Amino acid sequence: MPIAAEPSVEKGLAIAVEMDRRDAGFADSASTMEMVLKNRKGDVSTRKLRNRVLEQEEGNKSIFVFDDPLDVKGAALLTFSYKTKNDDQWLYLPALKRTKRISSSNQSGPFMGSEFAYEDMASQEVEKYSYSYLQDEELDGMPVFVLARYPVDQKSGYTRQLLWVDKDEYRPWKIEYYDRKRTLLKTLTFADYQQYLAKYWRPHQMEMINHQTGKSTLLKWDDFQFKNGYTEKDFSLNSLTNIR
Repeated sequence: MPIAAEPSVEKGLAIAVEMDRRDAGFADSASTMEMVLKNRKGDVSTRKLRNRVLEQEEGNKSIFVFDDPLDVKGAALLTFSYKTKNDDQWLYLPALKRTKRISSSNQSGPFMGSEFAYEDMASQEVEKYSYSYLQDEELDGMPVFVLARYPVDQKSGYTRQLLWVDKDEYRPWKIEYYDRKRTLLKTLTFADYQQYLAKYWRPHQMEMINHQTGKSTLLKWDDFQFKNGYTEKDFSLNSLTNIR
């Protein structure tokens, strides 16, 4: 889709819509993930998770389940993302045998001690933001669009995000997150993209660096499988407590 001389707002939205269009139709997916947490001193701890996603017209549904280590095994996050209202999120903690609802005002908080916020773990629907195209650049020799997006949700932990998106495949390669004081908070970088079903690109590495704490979280994705036949029953509150 050629994107040329358009006002910055329309062009920014057009890029976001094209990113979404190119990822539409995957139906559902499953994957595994290793989460590597690094503190300011460089100490590292590792967790292993599984992830399922169900593509929905009104917004995707997802579940993350912790498999290792033992102290978090069975903990699970269920997210219902929406295009035009606040997401619903629930966290199941097996040690307490309790499901906790994550209120919209708490979705800017850290997800299980990582540098990802709960709102980062939800599907990034186009309608959740307003957009502005900023400029063309090269990122590591790759032609990219640079655009800004602004959360519609006033309770978001961010005031602005800057995205670097490649012009060939419309994949995000870097996102900068600015906090409520409009200060750079975190940078997320994407690497090792692989294509599935001859259409869908997925990064196998995502690293979030917190510039204010010196901490980082590396997500290593693997074992992507698509069109598994999941239904809404696989993403219910009952499934959150029973998934093994």
